[in-house]
Formats: sequence, C-alpha cells, structure tokens
Amino acid sequence: MNSYQQFYAALKVFPVFPLVEIRKRVPNFDTRRLVEWQAKGYITKIRNGWYTFADEPVDEQLSWYAANRIYPYSYISLESALSYYGFIPEGVFQVTSCSTLKTNQFDTPLGNFRYRHIKPSLFLGYNLHPFRNTVIRFAEPEKTLIDYLYLHPQIKHTDDFTALRWHATEINATINFNRLRVFETYINSAALSRRLDLLRAYLNAHT
Repeated sequence: MNSYQQFYAALKVFPVFPLVEIRKRVPNFDTRRLVEWQAKGYITKIRNGWYTFADEPVDEQLSWYAANRIYPYSYISLESALSYYGFIPEGVFQVTSCSTLKTNQFDTPLGNFRYRHIKPSLFLGYNLHPFRNTVIRFAEPEKTLIDYLYLHPQIKHTDDFTALRWHATEINATINFNRLRVFETYINSAALSRRLDLLRAYLNAHT
C-alpha cells in the first residue's frame, strides 16, 4: 500500500512525470493507486504513462514542457514558436512541435499537442529555455522559419505570407540572416531554398 503523501513528496519535483519515474522513486508502487488518485482529483493523466499533479498551475510553459516530454525527440516550433516570437499576430490553440517520431496529435488536459515529423538530421536549431528545475526545447527564431517552410510545400508565392499574416517588421528585426543561410546550406534542399527566396522577397518588400 502506498500513501499519497509519500508519492507526492517523491514526485513533486517533476512538473510532469512518467510511470517509469514513479516506479523508480516509490518502491513497490501499486499502479492501482493512480486510478484512485485520479478519481479523487489528486493527479491528472496527460496520456498513457504520463501524469501531473492536479495542483500544478497550468500555463503555457507547462504545456510546452509536457509536449516535449510525452513525445520524445521533439521541440516546440511551427505555429507555437511563430506566435511566441511575434512573427504572427495571434495566439495558437495547439502546441506545435517538430519530432523525429511520426507525425501525431494528442488531445490532453493540458492542451492539444500536434507533432510534425522531421528527419533526425534536422533535429537541431533549438534552445533550452529554463523551466523550474529543468528545460524546454524550443526552436530558435531562424529554425522556426526553416521548419515551417520545409514542412509547407504549398507556399509558392510571396502573397502566401500575406495570407498567413506574417509580420515582416518583426521577422526582420529578430532573425539573423546569416544563421538562416547556414541552416539553408546545411539542409541543401532546392525546394526549401525556393521558399526561402520567396520569404526574403516578402521581407524586402515590407521593410
């Protein structure tokens, strides 16, 4: 029999925690307690094998961190990062990430988490944002643009950026164009380069 107090003391250091960590930190843990404590409103199941405490304040950073954790080899990018950097005018209702695992989506108590597959060689260009006693993997501004353009082949005209409501002034003020070129050279994709040329033309036209 495991007490909730013992469980809470052992796991509270983690904003979200997996079943494997529970078993490591609480000897001889009876997994039936998880169902019981969910019913009592002590813990929240995020998805299979992942939990958080019900008294954990749910905010954007917790959702980002949870998105990193419940689907390994992922980092926040695409619309979530575009919004964070002010490259698009509105907030987004999903937490969007890139991952070397398959494209997937989870509807969780912490939000809707959407993942787009990228090749392992493209799993780079992210920062580690401090979050409590841990970190959140979050795309750099330049890699955010690269990820979006790489995964959206439907962008074929400069007018497409107008339709997407990209903030040219904010993008011009934020990104390092040399770093953008480094990513472009490394990825070495003709299709990506065409979209980057469109983006540069759009940014130049709105300077």
